[in-house]
Amino acid sequence: MERNRYVDFLRALSIMAVVVGHWLVAAPYIDTDGEIVGGHLLGIVPWTQWLTWLFQVMPIFFLVGGYSNGVSWASTRAKQGHYSDWFASRIERLVNPVFPVLLVWAAFAFAATQFGMARETVKMAVSLALIPVWFLAVYLLVTALAPLTWKAWERFGFGSIAGLVGGAVVVDWLTFDRAVPYVNFTNFLFVWLAIHQLGFSWQQGRLGGIRAQALFLAALTALLGLTVYGRYPIAMIGVPGAEITNSMPPTLALLALGTVQAGLVLALEPWGRKLLGNLPLWTATVLMNGMIMTVYLWHLTAYVLVMVAAWLAGGIGLHALPGSGAWWASRPIWFVLYVAALLPLIAVFARHERGMGAGARERPIPRLRLVVGVLLICLGLAMTAAISIASPLSVTGVRIWVVALPFVGAALVEFGPVHRWLAK
Repeated sequence: MERNRYVDFLRALSIMAVVVGHWLVAAPYIDTDGEIVGGHLLGIVPWTQWLTWLFQVMPIFFLVGGYSNGVSWASTRAKQGHYSDWFASRIERLVNPVFPVLLVWAAFAFAATQFGMARETVKMAVSLALIPVWFLAVYLLVTALAPLTWKAWERFGFGSIAGLVGGAVVVDWLTFDRAVPYVNFTNFLFVWLAIHQLGFSWQQGRLGGIRAQALFLAALTALLGLTVYGRYPIAMIGVPGAEITNSMPPTLALLALGTVQAGLVLALEPWGRKLLGNLPLWTATVLMNGMIMTVYLWHLTAYVLVMVAAWLAGGIGLHALPGSGAWWASRPIWFVLYVAALLPLIAVFARHERGMGAGARERPIPRLRLVVGVLLICLGLAMTAAISIASPLSVTGVRIWVVALPFVGAALVEFGPVHRWLAK
């Protein structure tokens, strides 16, 4: 029970760190010509790139995912349950909250286009608000492969992790030394599966105490070597104009950071468990986990709303140059405004991730239909992040096929609004 509490705490902590990071690095301002510039803090103030080691904590979410998937898959096997039911129960809470955010921003893109708003402005707003969905496409694939990666863990143990790390090394070598195009995208699997495997080792009780401390120190040494003395940038998210990005797709450096974070949080587990005996902290953890996907998916919508309000008010608060003393002093005020804009969104949309677990099925979902459904969901989410649902050419202003893919895929997996509509 105490370990499960710590898992929930880490899940909530990782999402909150990502939210704060996004709110911090997006730094628009009004220049001396009175034009609004979409500033990026990491590019304007290079020393802040070190901060990404603190708020690029998606690896912790994958670590926790490995732990949780290991527990639930072991339970399913013990009960002789079916993979399709297990997988549906894992993805519904993740994907259901995506539907309203896609529909809201598709409706905005359509309406804004019809009213004559500049299409580039529409695309910029939509793309920014929907940045978070890229993560779900990768996480769903990693979760879908969990039974196979669990078998690999049972057979090879830490060797299964070493194999994935080796794959990431080869991919980066092919990318940077041999200039092989597109091969770097395979690191979306090598890197995130490796962190997910660490979650299996944690769940099995094979990574804690002195081992976790050793892992932390070894990974930190590797991280410093790869970044400070190596070819990889310090920033663990993309920086405008940079030749190399550590996150899109992930690199060996991001894998090293994820391993550092894993070693640290596992070494601190005994302290963390004691800390969660504090009732207010545990209550906050439970509350956060009950709306975690809503917060993650809507936090940049809240950001866009605040920025639009500031711009309509004559650019109030947007005249301080990012990185200046006035800019840093204003961050707490802006964060309060972001939270104030996010709270109504949580109140309206959090219900989409509550009470929507997989229901009992008379028969398992056919394997081919399950595979096709998941691929359609992942493709739709990936395209949303890569090319946006806002279209610069179509009459509607919306790439309807991109919006439709997750809905159709979910229907094939027997959940979501299209499935419920067809079932009536």
